[in-house]
Amino acid sequence: MADTSDTRTPAQIKADIERRRALLAETLEEIGVRMHPRTVMDDAKAKARGQVDQTLGRAYVSVNRTLTGVRGRFVDEEGSPRVDRILPVALVAVGVVGLLVLGTRGSGGSGRSRGGRRRR
Repeated sequence: MADTSDTRTPAQIKADIERRRALLAETLEEIGVRMHPRTVMDDAKAKARGQVDQTLGRAYVSVNRTLTGVRGRFVDEEGSPRVDRILPVALVAVGVVGLLVLGTRGSGGSGRSRGGRRRR
C-alpha cells in the first residue's frame, strides 16, 4: 500500500513542484550551454593550447639543459672561454667548410662551355 501520511498542503505541494521545475530548467539550460557547439569547440581549443604550452615548456627546459651542458664544456667557472676545447672544434669546422668549398669547385664543370659545345 502507498504511504498516505504526506502532511503537506496543496499550496506546499504546488510550491515544491514549481521549485523542482525551476531547478530542472536551470539544469537543462546548463547542459545546453555545455553541449553547444561553440562551447565544445572553445573547450577543445583551450585543451589543445594547454597541451602545446606544456610541450613548449618541456622543449624549453630540454634546450636550456643542453645549452648549459655545452656552455659548461667551452666556458670555465669564471666565464672565461676554454681555448683548449674551443680550438679543436674551430679547426674541425674550418676543415669541413674547406672540404665543402673544394668539393663544389671540382665538380662544377661538365667539360662543356656555356654554348653547349665541348671545350678544347
